[in-house]
Amino acid sequence: MCDIETKIEYGSFCPLTCPVVKHGVMSAGLTKISKGILSWGNASDVQSKRTTELRVENPYYARINSDVLQGNLAKLDTAYNGFFNHKRGFPAFRKVSNFNSFQYKPDKAKFTVNRSSNKKQCYSHIYLPSIGDMRYIDSRAIPENADIRTVTVMKEADGWYISVLLKLVDELPDIAELESVKSAVGIDMGINKLISLSDGSFVENPKFSTKKKTRRLLRIRQRRVNRKVLGSKNRSKAGLQVAKLHKKIRDKRSDNQWKAAHKVVRTAAAVIREDLNIQGMKARCKTKRVKGRAMPNGQSAKRGLNRAISDASWGAIFSKIAWLAVKSGKPVLAVNPKHTSQECSNCGHISKDNRDGEKFICSSCGHIDHADTQASRTILSRAKLKFVSKDIKILPADCGKVTLVRNDPASNGKRDQGRNRISKVNNINPEKRIFFEQLNLVN
Repeated sequence: MCDIETKIEYGSFCPLTCPVVKHGVMSAGLTKISKGILSWGNASDVQSKRTTELRVENPYYARINSDVLQGNLAKLDTAYNGFFNHKRGFPAFRKVSNFNSFQYKPDKAKFTVNRSSNKKQCYSHIYLPSIGDMRYIDSRAIPENADIRTVTVMKEADGWYISVLLKLVDELPDIAELESVKSAVGIDMGINKLISLSDGSFVENPKFSTKKKTRRLLRIRQRRVNRKVLGSKNRSKAGLQVAKLHKKIRDKRSDNQWKAAHKVVRTAAAVIREDLNIQGMKARCKTKRVKGRAMPNGQSAKRGLNRAISDASWGAIFSKIAWLAVKSGKPVLAVNPKHTSQECSNCGHISKDNRDGEKFICSSCGHIDHADTQASRTILSRAKLKFVSKDIKILPADCGKVTLVRNDPASNGKRDQGRNRISKVNNINPEKRIFFEQLNLVN
């Protein structure tokens, strides 16, 4: 917007926000003629053309590659289109420090890959327009027949990284039909056990960000940041230590998820999982009001569960499993998760009384199993496919830590004192009780 009377151009501090020159005169390069009619392009088109003019007029913009400038404008245009199409909120202002990456279009960055070295990680070179030739650690070799598409340069807490999008000649295998698979595995996601497989095996949950040692270290480093003067260099240095710790946790979690996904996909010819609404599971509790006054609703207690779910990152595991399954040509099916932890895979009986911590004892047929393994087998049965292993493991082989609840309130801790908690062992038939006595699980 320009004030014609005072001849002041508003937004001149950022030329891209005001591509119209003073007095409302439009530059000929920013217009277009369609069917004999002179008109403006859309906002993204006008700003993209304006970047070309700015690189000639201003040496500051001349140092930046035109693809990088137009890439940021494309992101801005996407954000506004999402707002006007009622798909997202109004775009928020972002300062310079929020932009930690930039992208080059295909055939702009030139790679010189070192293929003569026998080391797993060696140095190679890349030419970035407007920056020059740089050396980088080649952590993953680029195939010779790969077509290099976009190159993204990202700044992380511990340095700069390059992400390369490749178009490979090799085609992905066809996904097998569910009716034709010879084996399948069901998986149940959890907190104590990250993944429970229907063959009786588990993937432990390392709890990278929620374990006591890591949370204490995060508190100490964040406290150091808060004690520094706002805007000082010491505060930036302390904040960098916090960012490095978060990145280390993120890298460990990602590495563990890839290993877990490989284990799941290699187990059988098909994978059956739950169709979980993870965002809904982490939603806040509804507010309870009595006479206009907010009452305790359990949100403070649920906060720990939300942290554990975020730390487990089930959605990222599902994405990794789906990608590895596509590369292997194996189907992945998501089933309804309702009552999977309460339904007996032997008789189909559904009841809350079937669960007792990590133990599953069916109140109808007396079927005994580990609760998480039982849930994974229920998930697999809903797909109407075969089990991976015909030899289903018994309770001690699944998890040696599972024990029955004693009838003594003092042995259950202070939390259960005075509740007169009754064990489920007394409610099962004598044959099952003899079975537990043989396993030395009943005192």
